[in-house]
Amino acid sequence: MTRPSRATAMGDHGGDAAVRAVGRALVQAFCGAMRCARLYPADNPVVQKSVRDLQLAAAMLGAGDGGMELRIAGEFLFVNQTRLRLDLDNYAMVAYLIAQCRASGTGVLRADRAATAADWMALIAALNAPAGDSATVRHHALRQRLHAAGVRVFELEPPVQAEESGGGVDAAPSALAKGAYARSVAAAADVMRAIAQGQGPNLRALKRTVQLIVDRILTDEASMLGLTTVRDYEDPTFTHAVNVCIFAVALGRRLGLSRGQLYDLGLAALFHDCGKARIADEVLHAKGTLTADEWRIITGHTWLGVLTLFQVREGGEYPYHAMLVAYEHHLKPDGGGYPRRLRPRPVGLYSRIVSVIEQFDAATTNLGYRTPSKRPAEYVAEMRDTADSFLDATCVRAFVEMLGVYPVGTVLLLDSFELAVSRGVNPDPELGNRPLVYVISDAEGNLLHPGIAADLGDTDASGRFVRSIVETVDAEYYSIRVGDYFVS
Repeated sequence: MTRPSRATAMGDHGGDAAVRAVGRALVQAFCGAMRCARLYPADNPVVQKSVRDLQLAAAMLGAGDGGMELRIAGEFLFVNQTRLRLDLDNYAMVAYLIAQCRASGTGVLRADRAATAADWMALIAALNAPAGDSATVRHHALRQRLHAAGVRVFELEPPVQAEESGGGVDAAPSALAKGAYARSVAAAADVMRAIAQGQGPNLRALKRTVQLIVDRILTDEASMLGLTTVRDYEDPTFTHAVNVCIFAVALGRRLGLSRGQLYDLGLAALFHDCGKARIADEVLHAKGTLTADEWRIITGHTWLGVLTLFQVREGGEYPYHAMLVAYEHHLKPDGGGYPRRLRPRPVGLYSRIVSVIEQFDAATTNLGYRTPSKRPAEYVAEMRDTADSFLDATCVRAFVEMLGVYPVGTVLLLDSFELAVSRGVNPDPELGNRPLVYVISDAEGNLLHPGIAADLGDTDASGRFVRSIVETVDAEYYSIRVGDYFVS
C-alpha cells in the first residue's frame, strides 16, 4: 500500500507563531475591554480606547482570511484553529475570557473583519450581563440582544458538550480533566519561578493541585493520560513535571497504593526536578551535546532539589518523600546513575516509580539537552526489553501494561490509508494490539480536526476488523500536533 503523502497530510502551520502572537494581543485587549466596561460607563475615554484596541487586534487577526474565530475547548482557547499556549503570564487572562464566555453560554465566537468599535461595544455589554438560568437560555438571550441592537457581524455558537458513547469509547476528553491539566501546568510554572527567585513555593496550593490530579486519575484516567501529549507549552520543563506526576499517580494506582499514598507520590513526582530551577537557562536549555562541565551542572539538580525542599514546609514538617525522590530518581537498581552513592542502599518505591516515568517522558519530549529519538511505542518496547539493568522491572512491567503496545499519542498508519492517533488501551484484554484511536485523516491524507473516535477492535458483518494498523509514523513528518486532538 502507499502511505499518505506528507504534502496532503501536513497542516498549514507556518503562520502559527504569528497567529499566537496576535491571539495573545487579542485576548489581552478583550479582557481589558470587558473589565473597563464593568467599571466605567460606555462613553468613558478609557472604555472607548480599550474597545478600539480590541477592534484593531481582531482586524489584524482576520486580515489574512477575512475573519476571526475564538473557540473554547475545556480550559483551552483556539484562535483561528491555532491553540494558544498557556503559561503563567497569560493563564489568568485566558481563564477570565473563557469564564465570561461560558457565563453567557458561548463556546464559539466568529467576527467579520468589518466589525466596528460600536459592534464590539454591544457584544461586550451583552457578555458582561448574561441573563437566564441555563447556558442554552443565556446563549439565546445574548443572540437576541445583539439582534435587537442591529449587530450582525458576529456568529455565536454554544459550547460543545463532551458526550460519552458506549463500548468504552469516549467522544471527547473531560472538560474537568482539561481544566486540571491546565491549572497543574500553571502551578508547576509558579513553583519553578518561585524557586529560581529564591522563594519557597506555596506547599498548600501545590497539595491542592496534586489532589486535583489524583481525583481526575481516579475518575477519568484516560483523559488525563491523553493530555500528556500536549507538549508545546512555552517551557517543556513545566509540562514534564506535570506529565511525570500524572503518570506516577496512574502507575501508583495500578501498584495498589492508597489515595493518601497517591497524594504523597504525586507531590514527590511534581517536585522531582525542582533543582533544575537553580540551573542557568543557557545550560538547562542548551541544544546538542553537553560539555563535561555542563553535564556536571545538570546532574547536580538532584542534590539541589533536596536543598530547595528544605525551604518548603508546612506546619513544621518537610516533604520527606519529595526530598527522597528529588535525590534518588536518577539512581539505578544496579548501582549506577547519579549522584554517586557513598554506600550501598536500596532506592525507595516512589523514586523507582518516578525513575521509570521520567525516563519515558524525557525520551519522548524535547527538554533541550535531550533530543527525542524514539517514538513512544518504540521506547516502550525498548524499556520492556532492556529495563532489568537500569530500571525497576516490576514498575516497568506495570507501566508497559498501563500504556499498552501503542501508548497514548502514537500516530498510526491504517490499512484504510487513514492516519490515527492512539487514545487509550482497548478495554478488551485480548485486543491489546488494537487500541482506541482518533481517526485524524481521510484516505487521501487530508487531516481532520477534531478526530473521529474509533475502536480498532470493531469488526464488520463478516467478522473482519474494519481497520488494522500497518505501522507507526512520525507526527512531525506529517506536521501533526497530537495534543490538539486531546484538548479540542
